[in-house]
Amino acid sequence: MKVLIPTPDAMEELGARLADRLQPGDLVALNGELGAGKTTLTRGLGRALGVRGPVTSPTFVLARTHPRAHGAPLVHVDAYRLSNPAELDDLDLDYAGSIVVVEWASGMLNGVADSWLEVDIVRPTGAAADAAVDGDAASGAELRTPDNADVEPREVTITGHGPRFADFRL
Repeated sequence: MKVLIPTPDAMEELGARLADRLQPGDLVALNGELGAGKTTLTRGLGRALGVRGPVTSPTFVLARTHPRAHGAPLVHVDAYRLSNPAELDDLDLDYAGSIVVVEWASGMLNGVADSWLEVDIVRPTGAAADAAVDGDAASGAELRTPDNADVEPREVTITGHGPRFADFRL
């Protein structure tokens, strides 16, 4: 499934929509360049799940557990500084009892789970960004104005892997 996300608020809303479909034991793999919107999507997930405290990038601590008043916690992992799946495994995360989101997940999930939801976020650059932002209203993109001049739309591809997410539809 591919979708064009025009603003950071829309990326948070996508995260909230994903949260409605997740349960303890689920793994969400986020991929995209620096600034693509991985943490923004996770912030929306956390808001919809009702986690306590702000959801921020766990870059320097590698993993943050965000407890909830009711339900499994959200575990937010930044795998950017990890070099292989064994290092992710060394974090000793409670996959079965949590909803786990891994940023920079490409190539890091070998053997970690039988099923996961992969979210690839692409931020268009150059002429592709101009074409996406300046497109017609039917495309879902906002027109560039002085208030959103730095906002670039993101193309998000969501792919289900394994039996849990084989037929995933949002």
